[in-house]
Amino acid sequence: MKRTLTAILLAALIAPALTGCVAAVATGVTSGALAVFDRRSFGAQTEDEGIEWKILGNVMNKYGDKVHLNQTSYNRKVLLTGEVPDEQTRTEIERMASGQPNVTQVWNELQIGPTSSFQNRSNDAFITSKVKGRFVDGGKFRANLVKVVTEAGTVHLLGMVTRAEADAAIEIARTTAGVKKVVNVMEIIPAEQARKLDVAPPESGPAQQPAPVKEN
Repeated sequence: MKRTLTAILLAALIAPALTGCVAAVATGVTSGALAVFDRRSFGAQTEDEGIEWKILGNVMNKYGDKVHLNQTSYNRKVLLTGEVPDEQTRTEIERMASGQPNVTQVWNELQIGPTSSFQNRSNDAFITSKVKGRFVDGGKFRANLVKVVTEAGTVHLLGMVTRAEADAAIEIARTTAGVKKVVNVMEIIPAEQARKLDVAPPESGPAQQPAPVKEN
């Protein structure tokens, strides 16, 4: 059972990294299995996916291939990464994201410059997969609790985590080959809140239970 859960988790963690600017679509058993591991409510998860699609649609309708956008919503907070041609476009995309219903915060990490090449995006996807793989191998926290977004070698970390989990994630990302910089936009929650939000993996025995949540 442990091996099966690990395979499902790794597949779900790595797949979104290969989608480019298109928001990941939750499908089949993978999304169903991971939903119970997520500290966000199911409603928040559904809203996050909708927010990503709406931002992408609005931006593509206005700018098309003039921009390269990755829009990531986590617990109704949006991270914007990619490249835009000028400051006006950068500001306008932030405004469009902020104007979406239920969005509570926007981190605008868009860079002004030419859109990245396919090779650069593939390299970013590879870095993301390495960071996620090391999360799994490290076993210090449930790997899917931290979302990883890589742009031009800069790794952005999102999630609802305790201080100890955040510190562990930052250290792993920082020491991963190819990572130039780590940007921490994780939401820190108390250990007690984390315990209340956590749900054990289905059909797991004592060996599959997560390590107790604790603060440093």
